[in-house]
Parts: sequence; structure tokens; C-alpha cells
Amino acid sequence: MAKKEKAAAVPQGPTMAQIGYVPSLQKKYKEEIVDKLMKEFKYSTVMQVPKLTKITVNQGIGSATQDKKLVEVAQQELTTITGQKAVQTVSRKDISNFKLRKGMPIGVKVTLRGIRMYEFLERLIAVSLPRIRDFKGVSENFDGRGNYTLGVKEQIIFPEIDIDKITKVMGMEITFVTTANKDEEAFALLREFGIPFKNIKHNN
Repeated sequence: MAKKEKAAAVPQGPTMAQIGYVPSLQKKYKEEIVDKLMKEFKYSTVMQVPKLTKITVNQGIGSATQDKKLVEVAQQELTTITGQKAVQTVSRKDISNFKLRKGMPIGVKVTLRGIRMYEFLERLIAVSLPRIRDFKGVSENFDGRGNYTLGVKEQIIFPEIDIDKITKVMGMEITFVTTANKDEEAFALLREFGIPFKNIKHNN
């Protein structure tokens, strides 16, 4: 009995955060971006500098009412893309015209924070967005409260997805939630991270 208890008490290996791993964009924020934004907006304290708090990735699947397996496939794909388990989103009410019942799965979602958030952002900027055909930058789709949503038409821009194995090409919305009070400040923050807005020269 004592041996079983001892085996159960063996600790798991340390997480990346515990061993002091810091993603390159998180390091860039602390060492470069904070100082640049302090000067640009003339903040009186570092606490005023906007931060990226989370990234949410949403996929709405209109065909889910006819084929429930599409939601399961999307859930697996989004988990692969982000490195974090995606959860299903469900309908909040009945909509007879769309054959939709309350509680029916209609999409998938992931909310990324910390290390996974920064790693996803880095892969998105450096690898995935450049894979878009005839890519010329992204539009400035801010919400007036310092948050930004990027629409992606095809999940196949992510190298984690095997194009030969996909069952349906699906788009997604990627929302960047910041502490900025104004869109102008959020734009400057995301610009410094390297998000390729159209017609913008980066201050790298």
C-alpha cells in the first residue's frame, strides 16, 4: 500500500513557465515595445502601456445543423492549430428557419493566454499569414474599445493542418483583446508585435 501511495506522489515534469521559458514576442514586449509606446503616447507610468491579455479563436460552422461531425473535425483542427483543447459552442435559442435547436453545437472556440498566446501570435505573424495567396496585409478591424478581430477565410494557412486530410475549408475569427482604452493605442501595440496591417511600415 505504501508503494502505491509513493508512486502516486511522484511530481510531474516542470512546465515551460516553471523552467523560465519566455516566448520571443513576450520578451520583445518587455524589452522593446513598452519603451516605444511610452515615448509614442507619452505615458507617465509603465502601468498605462497597453497589454495583450488574450487571443480568442472562433469558428462558426453553419453546416453543423446538417452534419454534426463537422463540429468534431473543427474541434480537432483548432486544437491542433492552437496547441490548446478547443471547446464546442452551442446555440442559445431555437431558430426554426435554420433548423437550429437550443443547445445544438454550432462552432468551436479557444481562448489563449500567457505562453500559448504569445507562441500562437508568433506563428500567425511569421508563418501563417504569409501563406495567404496574394497577401498584402490585414485590415484595421477594431471595435472602438481597443480590441481587434482578424478574419481568416481558410484554416489551411496554418501549417499544422494537412491539406490532404481536411473535409471542409472553414474560416475563423481571431480576436486580440488588449487593455488599451483607444483603438489607436491597440493598433500601435499590435503593430509593434508585427501584425502586418495594410500600408504600414513597421518600427522594428
